[in-house]
Amino acid sequence: MTQPASPPIVERPSVKVSIDAVTFLPDAEAPPDRPFAFRYDISIHNQGDEPVRIVGRKWIVVGPNGDKLVLDGDGVVGEYPVIQPGGRFAYHSFHVIDGDSDAEGAYYGLAPSGERFFTRIPRFHMSVADASDPFA
Repeated sequence: MTQPASPPIVERPSVKVSIDAVTFLPDAEAPPDRPFAFRYDISIHNQGDEPVRIVGRKWIVVGPNGDKLVLDGDGVVGEYPVIQPGGRFAYHSFHVIDGDSDAEGAYYGLAPSGERFFTRIPRFHMSVADASDPFA
């Protein structure tokens, strides 16, 4: 007996992501193979007409040699936020890198109808050169 197919995950244009800040943290503890820590501040905006719940995320970090680190997980910073129409969920987290890197990804969500959706996390750059030069 075959299982019914899961409904597709569709992009939801009414849920938008903004990168509010990317900050080098020179005093943060980081592993020797990834010594540069960056904090990022993000807001997820619900411009739609129904509440949405964020249930997961996927990050892709591309390092200085083109190597990719893919990070999948449930929720966002340990939460499964419900964002009301016109509302937003703001948070901050960290990436530790070994050199100039780009990060991007997606959040996965659920609508009250059961529709599964995603929204893209815009690409942002973490520059070690800019971080070490306070006048950059």
